[in-house]
Amino acid sequence: MKKVMWLLCPLLVGFLSCNDENLNETDFLAGEAFTDSNVRVVLIDTLTVDMSTMKMDSVVTSQATRMLVGQYSDPVFGTVRAASHMGLIPSGYAIDVEAEYDSIALHLNFNGYYYNDTTITNTVQVKRVLKTLRPAEGENFYNTTKVEYFDEDLGVFTYDPRPVEADTLEVRLDDAFGEDIFGKLQDNLITNADEFVDYFKGIALLPGLNDDGSIVGFSKEIGASFIRIHFGISEEDERILDHVDLQLNLNETPVPFFNQISAEILIDPLLTLTDQEINLSSHDAAGQSFIQSGLGIATKVEFPSIKSIYEIKGQGTIMDAILKIKPVAGSYNDELMLRDGFSIFIVDRNNDVTAQLVIDEVFPVTGVLNRDNEEFNDIYYEISLVNYLEELLLSEYETGEAIILLPDDFGSTVDRFVLNGAGTADHNAKLELTYAIYDDEDN
Repeated sequence: MKKVMWLLCPLLVGFLSCNDENLNETDFLAGEAFTDSNVRVVLIDTLTVDMSTMKMDSVVTSQATRMLVGQYSDPVFGTVRAASHMGLIPSGYAIDVEAEYDSIALHLNFNGYYYNDTTITNTVQVKRVLKTLRPAEGENFYNTTKVEYFDEDLGVFTYDPRPVEADTLEVRLDDAFGEDIFGKLQDNLITNADEFVDYFKGIALLPGLNDDGSIVGFSKEIGASFIRIHFGISEEDERILDHVDLQLNLNETPVPFFNQISAEILIDPLLTLTDQEINLSSHDAAGQSFIQSGLGIATKVEFPSIKSIYEIKGQGTIMDAILKIKPVAGSYNDELMLRDGFSIFIVDRNNDVTAQLVIDEVFPVTGVLNRDNEEFNDIYYEISLVNYLEELLLSEYETGEAIILLPDDFGSTVDRFVLNGAGTADHNAKLELTYAIYDDEDN
């Protein structure tokens, strides 16, 4: 620990008074002792930060907050593809015997999320699912879940993504399909949800095989995205229009919904991640580490030398701890955009996620993108890790625990990051730790 800065006690008192909103209980305990002790503050930025990349075996996507549909090419992750699957049931089972079928249409409501180039036209294939959507085991569907479809399309359409400006897409579907459902409801051949699910297993929304545009989010809320069957009843002087909607089936547990997310990895180092317990060191990946939320690719961070702080004589406490990580220059642009932040999760020695890192059991710890010097191409993510590092210092044995970086809603996004890890010269990830020492017998 070569870089140290010794500050006088009056300066420390000022530091405490200006920043007391950031202090925790242990800081205040130390502060009481400072008044009767010789105090030093050590600024350390040479503690080892180990960074690697891991890949989850699968990501739960049945609890996603949106449908994801689309495809684009990525220079790191290859062809990234998202398809959405859902089981549907009617809003009602009674249709007047005098009603006449009119049309059937799919309504998709944009929810504002997108990734990559929305100036390029997207294609969506609407497929009928062959088998009832049920998890192979447990209660979740995953990004890796496989589904079979009927060969015939219920509909194919192209559209210009306007996820922020536009509201809803309305797309005509195959009339033979619509007439079949209409007839079975009108003739009372289907009268409840169980009978309908036996007849109609659901739909899949698939991107075009040759698409290279964007992945777009659609709302999965009831009343936002649905299939509507239009019909009318002819009266003497008018035709009364009506409809029945096929909505996401919330009667089932688990709800039959999930996003399938895949990619054809392009770079060789990431191809080594064939098991969740494998860690790809940034030293073996040109000094880089990676995040791809929908695939479960995460950056793992460890601090193997943190307890060397005890080599400093005297009792002490961590006053501040900021981890700074720079995105790799040239790895992002207006399409492959940098998000302003991500969340921090704790993993065990097998890389299983055990918890999200929070403060006071409530407030999530986040990585925030600092753009203050963006005009000089100097941007970085900063993460406050005071509480986490205090716990590491207090632990009596090695648990193999580490932290990983992923977007909070990683089962609902395809956000990606390429970060500088170790072995990148001036761009190494850096931990800046402020450590206050008191009761030092040598002073």
